Amino acid sequence: MAIAGKKIRVLIIDDSASVRQALTKVLEEDPDIEVMGVASDPFMAAKKIQDDLPDVITLDVEMPRMDGITFLRKLMSQRPIPVVMCSSLTEEGSATLMQALEAGAVDIILKPKIGAADYLADSGVRIREAVKGAAVARLGAGRRAAASSTTSAKLTADAVLPPPSGRAMAKTTEMVICVGASTGGTEALKDMLEQLPANAPGIVIVQHMPEKFTAAFAKRLNSLCEVEVKEAEHGDPVLRGHVLIAPGDRHMLLERQGARYVVSVRTGPLVSRHRPSVDVLFRSAARSAGGNAMGVIMTGMGDDGARGMAEMHAAGAYTVAQDEATSVVFGMPKEAIAHGGVDRVVPLDQIAREILAADRRR
Repeated sequence: MAIAGKKIRVLIIDDSASVRQALTKVLEEDPDIEVMGVASDPFMAAKKIQDDLPDVITLDVEMPRMDGITFLRKLMSQRPIPVVMCSSLTEEGSATLMQALEAGAVDIILKPKIGAADYLADSGVRIREAVKGAAVARLGAGRRAAASSTTSAKLTADAVLPPPSGRAMAKTTEMVICVGASTGGTEALKDMLEQLPANAPGIVIVQHMPEKFTAAFAKRLNSLCEVEVKEAEHGDPVLRGHVLIAPGDRHMLLERQGARYVVSVRTGPLVSRHRPSVDVLFRSAARSAGGNAMGVIMTGMGDDGARGMAEMHAAGAYTVAQDEATSVVFGMPKEAIAHGGVDRVVPLDQIAREILAADRRR
């Protein structure tokens, strides 16, 4: 279902005609999305917006006459509309896109690779999900009616690893904090991590974000926080005072080695329509850590993490969800609550406090 029973109307802004065509094709494969117009630069887009307001804008970064970041800042100061930034897969571009998120962009997608059928099959799901998430994002105090997730087939964490045994595990090791977030999560995670001291429990995070951009995101967080933040690599240990962020396009699993934990980074199918998937991380935590883990589900579109959090809860983990008032999109926390896996629902500014309190209780 689209917003209030209507299609989500999208304006595509990109200087490449082939990208505009490819994005239009990908988006309109979903019956709930309509491309209401395209523009080759921000000046043309501004004229279109004056006549007809879209629900969501996809915005290229590098364009003639005015770059996307400048246009985004002007748009957010004058007439806020949910914006999804669209960029090529480059390390340099990833740093620029961090500026876009700070300026108010809701999400990031990669430009379609023209003629790459496999890419479009996987990325098409991600692109449509990003647009749907943006359509229901809360900009300031604004709120829209919820849109359902895409109707394509959705795999569960069973596609990556078997379910946990269901038996609660004894608390015998250091606590590990497992966090999942999507739409709105980049800024929410920054706010949460900035509140943590340098000796906070080890944290592993899945934030839905394209390949390459997670490294720039981790670097940005590392420059702002007392804890050490890095993009996870296969075999990295989970250490007190350190935060590992799942690399884009790779699942991250928690594994136990004796009395310590390490992460496994691997490829695999989309789970809950995502790679990395929160459900995969949470299930691995239920299996490997049980009551030694704490689960946190934050702002995001869809239901990724809901089943995994219920599994963590059943295995003895303490679980927390971000509340609706502080979520850009309340989809993921809401679904986790509905699945019965949440012990406590708190505002964003209290999540760090919950983490530290749970650590002290041990």
